[in-house]
Amino acid sequence: MYSTTDFRKGLKIEIDGTPFEIIEFQHFKPGKGGAMVRTKMRNILNGRVLDNTFRSGEKVDRPNLESRDMQFLYHDGDNLVLMDMTTYEQLQMPAEATNGKAAFLKDGQECRVLLYNEQPIDIDIPLSIVLEVTHTEPGAKGDTVSNVTKPATLETGVVVQVPIFVNVGDRIKVDTRTKEYLGRE
Repeated sequence: MYSTTDFRKGLKIEIDGTPFEIIEFQHFKPGKGGAMVRTKMRNILNGRVLDNTFRSGEKVDRPNLESRDMQFLYHDGDNLVLMDMTTYEQLQMPAEATNGKAAFLKDGQECRVLLYNEQPIDIDIPLSIVLEVTHTEPGAKGDTVSNVTKPATLETGVVVQVPIFVNVGDRIKVDTRTKEYLGRE
């Protein structure tokens, strides 16, 4: 169990059977009475943000969270099929639970999977990834105005905006959080 004195940004706690991650917290002492801790927490299962106030010294549960190295195998409809790297056990998780990160997964790619009570709830992928451009319109000759971009489809199917000089077959580095072009490899 955690006490309110253990609270810090990023700490994962469980309240009424639901896992939360602390986004912000502030200790304060009102005019009379005991000290309190004001928190802003994100529900790990659905992403909703909640404000809550705890009395100083109050106890909260630790969630049954575990992070494992897994390998992405393939898309099965709207689900991702993942394999545990130690037990070779396969499991599925909904692609929408990844908040768009599933669009950057290639077959056979390794990632870390966050499990809550043995059920996968999120994946952790690198902040930037190198992918090959599979489709884009050719740049017009003489079009040298800076900051001109065009859409490009990458090998995983995700579409990003790239500079005019990027062609089919180029390998580019993309920020997985913002889908921004970072450069050619």
